[in-house]
Amino acid sequence: MKKNKISKNWINRQKRDIFVRQSKVDGYRARSVYKLIEIDEKFKIFRGGMSVIDIGAAPGSWSQFVAKAIKNAKIISIDLKKMEPIEKTIQIKGDFTNQKIQNEIKSYLIKGSDVVMSDMAVNTTGIKNIDSIQTGELCKEAMIFSKEVMHEKGFFISKIFMGATFNEIVALGKKIFKEVKVFKPKSSRKDSKESFIICKNLR
Repeated sequence: MKKNKISKNWINRQKRDIFVRQSKVDGYRARSVYKLIEIDEKFKIFRGGMSVIDIGAAPGSWSQFVAKAIKNAKIISIDLKKMEPIEKTIQIKGDFTNQKIQNEIKSYLIKGSDVVMSDMAVNTTGIKNIDSIQTGELCKEAMIFSKEVMHEKGFFISKIFMGATFNEIVALGKKIFKEVKVFKPKSSRKDSKESFIICKNLR
């Protein structure tokens, strides 16, 4: 009974959500695309000919936006879940934390990556502190990986949660990158502790 109530609440919230409705109008697979659009508008990240790695990509709205926004883009999208094809995108199905998958990503890079972006989050347990810590660990792993594959003047973008690992993530970002900002898009739900870390220029 409780599960049905939660499901109904989620459905009702989706129906009321302006970004959910707009994503359908604009042809995007998820409302999360508007977070990336806001990030790009503020930090001027994407430009023609870029090589972009999208980690935790499913259902694919971030990759969709990059494919539309960037001329001659090369996009590598990774997720545990299978995605429908997206133009200009190489898709890898697998666990990003697996070294074999990271090596596969590297095999597609000829000259390195301009942007590594991650919207990864763990499957929630319902215990917010644990979910925040585990998602934070994914962010740190993606950040360390970006150092291995990214151009000197590249960008790293990742979802983070306000919580136990927040300060650790920001500190790691400052250790790896020259510029580190934290930004909460307006399209991120008000009741969410989600923000995004945007890092630029490797040290």
